[in-house]
Amino acid sequence: MDDGRSSRITTSFLLANLHCPSCVSSIQQALQESSGHDVIWVSPNVVTSVVTIEHRHTPTPDITIRCMAKSLQDAGFEICGVTTTAATDTDLEAITQSQPQPVADAPAHGSALDGLLCFSPRWSRESPEAQREAHILNCKQCRESEDSFHSEDRGAPSHTTPQQNGLRKSRSKSNGVATVRDMTSNGTKWRATFSVGGMTCASCVNTIREELNKRDWIDSAAVNLVTNSATVDFADKSNAARIAEAIQDMGYDANLDTLTEFADNADGDSEEDGESKKWRLTVAIGGMTCASCANTITEQLSKKDWISNVSVNLVANNATIDYTVEGKQDEIVQSIDDMGYDATLDTVTRVRSEEKGAQQRTVQILIEGLYCQHCPSRVTHSLTSFTHQLKVVSQPTHEKPLVTVRYTPEAPSFTIRHILSAVDAADPSFKASIYHPPSLEERSKLITQKHQQQLLRRVYLTFLVTIPTFIIGIVYMSLVPDSDHGKHYLMKPWTSGLNRAQFALFVLATPVYFFGADVFHTRAVKEIRNLWRRGSKTPILRRFYKFGSMNMLMSLGTTIAYVSSIGQMISAAISKPVEIDDTHFYFDSVVFLTLFLLLGRLIESYSKSKTGDAVEMLGKLRPTTAILVTKDSIGKTSDSVVGVDMLEYGDIVRVPHGASPAADGIVVQGESSFDESSLTGESRLIKKIPGDEVHAGTVNKDSAIQIRITGAAGASMLDRIVSIVREGQTKRAPMERVADVLTAYFVPIITLIAVLTWLTWMILGYTGVVPGRYLDSESGWAAFALQFAIAVFVVACPCGLALAAPTAIFVGGGLAAKHGILAKGGGEAFEKASNVDVVVFDKTGTLTTGGEPKVTDSKLYLDTEDGTSLESSMVWATLRAIEENSSHPVAKAIVSFCIAQTDAWVHVDNLQELPGKGMKATNRGEKPEETFDMIVGNESLMRDHAADFSEHVSHQLQKWKSEAKSVALVAVRPTMAKPDARWTLVAALSISDPIRPEAVRIVKALQEQGTRVWMLSGDNVVTAKAVANLVGIDPENVLAEVLPWEKADKITYLQTVLKARVGRTREHARNRAMVAMVGDGINDSPALTKADVGIAIGSGSDVAISSADFVLVTSDLRAVVTLLELSRTVFRRIKVNFGWAVIYNILAIPIAAGCLYPITTSGGQHVRLDPVWASLAMALSSISVVLSSLALRSKVPWVGFRAKKIE
Repeated sequence: MDDGRSSRITTSFLLANLHCPSCVSSIQQALQESSGHDVIWVSPNVVTSVVTIEHRHTPTPDITIRCMAKSLQDAGFEICGVTTTAATDTDLEAITQSQPQPVADAPAHGSALDGLLCFSPRWSRESPEAQREAHILNCKQCRESEDSFHSEDRGAPSHTTPQQNGLRKSRSKSNGVATVRDMTSNGTKWRATFSVGGMTCASCVNTIREELNKRDWIDSAAVNLVTNSATVDFADKSNAARIAEAIQDMGYDANLDTLTEFADNADGDSEEDGESKKWRLTVAIGGMTCASCANTITEQLSKKDWISNVSVNLVANNATIDYTVEGKQDEIVQSIDDMGYDATLDTVTRVRSEEKGAQQRTVQILIEGLYCQHCPSRVTHSLTSFTHQLKVVSQPTHEKPLVTVRYTPEAPSFTIRHILSAVDAADPSFKASIYHPPSLEERSKLITQKHQQQLLRRVYLTFLVTIPTFIIGIVYMSLVPDSDHGKHYLMKPWTSGLNRAQFALFVLATPVYFFGADVFHTRAVKEIRNLWRRGSKTPILRRFYKFGSMNMLMSLGTTIAYVSSIGQMISAAISKPVEIDDTHFYFDSVVFLTLFLLLGRLIESYSKSKTGDAVEMLGKLRPTTAILVTKDSIGKTSDSVVGVDMLEYGDIVRVPHGASPAADGIVVQGESSFDESSLTGESRLIKKIPGDEVHAGTVNKDSAIQIRITGAAGASMLDRIVSIVREGQTKRAPMERVADVLTAYFVPIITLIAVLTWLTWMILGYTGVVPGRYLDSESGWAAFALQFAIAVFVVACPCGLALAAPTAIFVGGGLAAKHGILAKGGGEAFEKASNVDVVVFDKTGTLTTGGEPKVTDSKLYLDTEDGTSLESSMVWATLRAIEENSSHPVAKAIVSFCIAQTDAWVHVDNLQELPGKGMKATNRGEKPEETFDMIVGNESLMRDHAADFSEHVSHQLQKWKSEAKSVALVAVRPTMAKPDARWTLVAALSISDPIRPEAVRIVKALQEQGTRVWMLSGDNVVTAKAVANLVGIDPENVLAEVLPWEKADKITYLQTVLKARVGRTREHARNRAMVAMVGDGINDSPALTKADVGIAIGSGSDVAISSADFVLVTSDLRAVVTLLELSRTVFRRIKVNFGWAVIYNILAIPIAAGCLYPITTSGGQHVRLDPVWASLAMALSSISVVLSSLALRSKVPWVGFRAKKIE
C-alpha cells in the first residue's frame, strides 16, 4: 500500500448543516467506521462548513467517494457540493443531496457486499424527515434548538392540512440550510397574511397575541378582530405553515392568504442596514368576543422583550405587533393559536421599507391550462426573452400554477401586458391573468359573514325550538287553566314523578344546548384547556384570578341551568317521588337564554362590522377598468378597455366625463374640472389643465381628458389614504387601557359573585334568616338560589366596556377620512387631539401658501469697497447657480427671478449649505482675479461673515420686513484676497409669500374655542410678527429666527411653560398644556414628532407626513378646526359609551343577584331579574354601545357629528 503523497487523494464535501463541535466528532466517527481503512485524516471546518478528507488512491476512487458521501448522509448531513483531486469520470453533482445518482451508473467495485453496502441506500434514499432526525442525533446545537422549540410547543395539539404537512416536510428538508444562513446572515424577510375564522371578542385577540409572544422565532404579529386577519413577519419562508398550524392548534380556522418578501439583508439587497431593525406584523384573529380576549393576547405578547408594541383591535378582529428581532412570526402566531384563537397571518413589513423601489412591481400570475409536469417549464421558458428586464421570483408548479415576477415597467415598450402575452403564446392551452389574493377587508368580510351565518343557523334552530317551548313551558304551564284537558295531559305525573311537559322540554332543550349554544361551550373549553395545558407559562396562582371571557360566562349560565335540570331528573329516577314541582327544572330557560344570547351576538356582530367599513368604502372609489390609449407604428391611436392591473407607469389613459381615473396621473391632453370631495372633503370643483395631477377616486365632471399614469400598481394617492387609515385603526387609545384592566379580571370576579350569590341565598334560606314565603315554589332553597346565580352569570357583560372606545374610534376615523383628514396616529392621536390647548403653526407653507413665493423687490449695490467690478448679470447668474441647488421655496422664487433678469449661466463650486441660514459657493472666473466667493441668505448669515451694510440699506430691509416680506441678502468677496478681507453686500431682495385666504378665519375660530395659537418660524422677527399680525396671532406668541433643529426644543419649551386650560381631564393632572404642531416641510418633522399632536399638510414633504399623527389631504387649514372638533366629539362619545357600560354592570349585577328581591309589587310579586330577561339585558347592553358609536355618522344635532362651517 503506497503512502506517498502521489498516491493520496483529497476530497472536500460542502455540508449545509455543519453547526458545532459535536458535528465534527460525528463526522470523524462516521467516516472512520465506513472508510477507515482508506481514510488518512479528516478535517471538518465549522466556519466554512467544509469537510476535507485525505484518503488513499484506490483502483476505484469514485466508489470510495460515494461511500464517504453515503456515510455523511446517513449521519444526517446534507451535501451541497463535492470536489476531489482524483481523476474520475463520476458526476460529482450526482452525489449532492438534491440530485441522487442511480446505482446502475456506478462501476463495479470489489466484492458484491461492498457494492451493496455503498449503493443500495441510494436507491431508497431516506425521507427528509428521517435525514433530519439522523442529523439531530449527531448535532448538539440542533438538539438544543429542538429541545427549546419543543419546550415552547409542548402540549399544543397539532391539526394540519395535507398542504401544511407538505410545507412542514419542505421546511424539515431545508432545515440545515436555513440554520447556516441564520448563523451567517440576516436572511430573507417575509410577511404573511392569514385570514382567521372563529374570533368573537377581544379575549380571543388577547389570547392569540399572548401565545404568539411566547415564541422567540416570530418577529412581529398583529391581530385584527374586525378584519378577522393576522399579519406576521418572519425570516424563513417555510415558517408560514407553522404559523397557520399554530393558529389551528388553538382551535381557529387559519388560511394563508399572502406571503411576500420585503427585505433581504443576506444578499445585500437591503438599503436599510444603517437603520434600526424593526418589523410590523398583522394577524387576523377569529374567536375574540370581549376585552378579556384582547387583554390576554396583549399581556402574553408584551412579555417578550423583543416586542416593542402590541395593538389588539377587538372591533377589527386583528392585531398589530412591532418587534425588533427577525424570525419571530411563527412563534407569535403559534402563541395566539395556543391561547385558543384562530390566528391568520396577514402582512409582514419592515418599518420604513415600504418606499424602497417605488417603480418596481411584483406580480403574481395565475396560469390556467397547466396539465402536466412539463407545462411549468414551458411557462418559465416563455419569459426568458425578458431576462434583462424581469426576475422570476417563484416558479409555477402543476399543483400551484402561480408564477411570481419582479420587474420595472417601461411603458409602452415593456409592460405587464407583454409578460402575459408571452405566457399565453407559449402554449395554446395557457391562459395567463394577474392573480389577486383577497384584500384584508375582503377576507374580514368573508370571516364576518361566515361567523354571522354560523350564528344565524343556530338562531334558526333555537327559534324553531322556542315556539313549542313557549307553548309548553309558558302557555300551558302558566296561562292555560287547570281544567284544560291538554294541560291535564301534559302536567299529570307520568313516570318517577316527572310529567310529560318536563320530558318534552328536556327533548327540546337538549339539541339547543349541544347544537345552539355549542359556540359558547367550545370557546370556553378551549380557553380553559389553553390556560391549563402542559407547558403553559401562566403562573398557577394567576390562573385562578385572571381567566375566561364572555363565552365562559354564557356557557356557565346555560350549563348550570341544563345540568341542574338533568340532575333533578336523575334524582327523580332514583327516589321515584309521586310528583316533582316544575320549578326544579330550567329546560325552558336554557332555550330562551340561548335564543337571546345568540340574537345579541348576531346583532352585535352585524353592527360591529359597520363601524369598521371606512377602508372598504374608500376601496370602492377605485375603478376596475380603464380606457388605454395606444399608438401603432404609423402613429395612429386606438382605445381599448383593460383592467386596472394592466396599467403601468407611463401609460396614457383616457378619462371620459363622469368617470374616475384608474390611477394617479398627469393631464397630457384636454382640460376639465374634477370633484375631489371623496378624498379631500372639498366640495367645489377643481380645474385641471395639462400638467396638473389627477387622482384615482376623484370624478371628472367636465370634458374627456388624457392622462399619463404616475401611480399604478397600488401607488396612487387613494392607496396611500387606505394604507394610512388602516394603519390608524391598529393604534389604540390610552383610554382603552382602563377597559383592559377592568375586563382582564371581569370573568373571575363575576364567577366569584355568582358563587357567593348562590351560597348566600342558600345559607340565608336554610338558616331561616329570610322568611319561607320568599320561596316562589316547592323547589327548595338550593334551586331557588341557583336562579340568582344563573342570572348573575348571564347579565354580566364586559363587551360594552371593550367596545366603548374602538367602535367610536373606527367611526371617527371614517368621518375624518370623509373630511380629508387621515388619522395615522389612531386612537391615541384622537385622544390627545381632544385635549389640545395650544396650536402652533409653521409660517412658510402653512399660514402662507408656500407654493409659489415671488421676489417683489430687489436692490443692487455694485460699487464695492474693495474695487471688485461686478456686472448685474454676473450677480444674478451666480445667484441662480447657487440657489438652483436648494429646494427651499424662497430659493425657487429667487431662481425664477434671476432667470427673468438674465440668460447668462455660470458654474459654481465649493457649494456649501448652511442650515437655517443660506448658501455659500465660489464662482471661478476666466482669470484668478475674477474669481470670487458669494454667500446668500438671511441677516444672521451676514452677521456671521461680518458683512456690513449702510444705514440706508438697514432702513430699506426694515421697511420690507414690516410689510410681512422675507429678506434675502447677497454678499461677495474676492477669492484671492487676504483671509481677513471683508464681505461686501451686492444685492438685497424681498420675497412675498401670500397668506392663505382661510388663515385669518381659522386663527379666529381656534381662539373662540379657547385654544391658544402660536407661530413658529425661521424667518426674522419683524417679518414673522408682521405675518402674525395679519392673521390675528398675538405678536407675543411668535417664536422667530428658529433654526430647524431648534424647532423641537421650542415645542418642548411651550409644553413646559404653558399651562392647561381650567377644567380639562385628568390627562392634564400634571397641569401641562397639550400642544399641537401644524407644519409641512422637512424642517418641521422634529417639531411634529415632539409635539403631542403632529398635523402635517398633505401637500408637504414625505418626511413631514411620516412624522405626523394626522395628515390633511387638502392644504385647507379649515381641516384643523374640523379635526379638533371631531376628536372632542369622538371622545365625548367614548366617555358616554364607557359610562353606560360601567353603570349597566354596576346596576344589573346586584339586581340579578337579588338585592331588590325583598321589594314586592302591587300584585304581590317580588322584584327580580329572571335569567331569561337577564340574557336579553346583556345583549342589549353591548348592542347599545355599538349603536351609540354608529350614531356619530348621523346628522341629528347632539347625536351625530357635523363639521362647523367657517365662512
